[in-house]
Amino acid sequence: MSTAAIAEPKAWYLNRWNQLLLGVIAMMAISSPQYVWTLFTGPFNQKLGTTLTELQWTFSLLIILQTWFSPFQAYLVDRFGPRLLISVGALLSGGSWVLAAFANNLWALYLTYGVVGGFGTGIIYVGVIGLVVRWFPDRRGLAAGLAAAGYGFGAIFTSFPIDSMIKSSGYAQTLLVWGIIQGVIGVLAAQGLRLPPENYQPSTTSSPIISEQTHRSYSPRAMLQNPIFWLLFVMMSMMSTSGLMVVSNVGPFANEYKVSQALVLGMAALPLSLTLSRFTNGLTRPFFGWVSDHIGRETTMAVAFSLECVAILILFAFIDRPALFVVLTGLVFFGWGEIFSLFPSTLTDTFGPKYAATNYGFLYIAQGVGSIFGGPAAAFLKQTTGSWTAVFIVVAVLDALTAILAITVLRSMRRKHVAAD
Repeated sequence: MSTAAIAEPKAWYLNRWNQLLLGVIAMMAISSPQYVWTLFTGPFNQKLGTTLTELQWTFSLLIILQTWFSPFQAYLVDRFGPRLLISVGALLSGGSWVLAAFANNLWALYLTYGVVGGFGTGIIYVGVIGLVVRWFPDRRGLAAGLAAAGYGFGAIFTSFPIDSMIKSSGYAQTLLVWGIIQGVIGVLAAQGLRLPPENYQPSTTSSPIISEQTHRSYSPRAMLQNPIFWLLFVMMSMMSTSGLMVVSNVGPFANEYKVSQALVLGMAALPLSLTLSRFTNGLTRPFFGWVSDHIGRETTMAVAFSLECVAILILFAFIDRPALFVVLTGLVFFGWGEIFSLFPSTLTDTFGPKYAATNYGFLYIAQGVGSIFGGPAAAFLKQTTGSWTAVFIVVAVLDALTAILAITVLRSMRRKHVAAD
């Protein structure tokens, strides 16, 4: 199939960097439902008179609808185009907050914030990732990383104003106002989103990664019949599980080893750790994505996953020292968050750009697998053994095994796949 260079379109919104910018803005507009949910749990508990366990099913539904339904959501984006579907996703995401403001019982909250919100955010997440990897065949790692970072960083700009409004105006008014704001921003950003021309290649590319890409686009059915997809799925599930085993237990770690309230640079260690980790978890996505565009996907995976393995072992050795706890938890997150740039770019390199959104929708289910196994598995190991030692060992083993699979089995299989194509 021909891959002749196509000149950059003239319209400002069809410039690929502007497409990336609009995608990042759309991602930032849907980050709050996940990352600021914790600010609403207290007010909702008081209003609905429920338990925290019952209330947290709202958050679980949000994540389940965002991940497990991603193949269907991505199919809609590929079928009807990013402009329409990202707009619909923004309306659903923002509208879920507006509707949740009027929820008077748990089931109404589950349906609005959880189901409607999860479906809307899922459309935007897989849709934007699938779009930017098509516009950037030469910089897929960087583009996917920046888009994923937008999802992680967006809540940085909303957390404090939302917290302030909840305290001054109440949670219902906050949901109503910010639901409208986030929905409008997402819809406006979506109006400029367009697919690139088929077989698009930028006219100035000289990236070495092009030689590692297939010239054929595989349909979802064909991809699901290829063992490389299932290897990627297992690897991403392992990394997602290992990362979430740590992510969901940073607070318990800090409390267990009595560092949560210790002062580091005049601040409590736990909130400082969480702040630094959020930053490194966002920074790692474009950073390692950019690295992979230059030295290859599998080599970058091996380096990044090994980094997390080493960081988690060092953290365990010095976990009772507050300053090192802060630094090393940040390093652990830096070695984990890049899965959201490396796996989608590798997938599109391997199976082509035409069905990028739908194909990534199937792979993104691996994040759902991790969300099911990560937290509960860590809690089970802690309860069974009486300490966190087994958790740290399992995380390190999963990281090391995935790094080895990347540099050996995945590299060999992908080289044969591209050569045969």
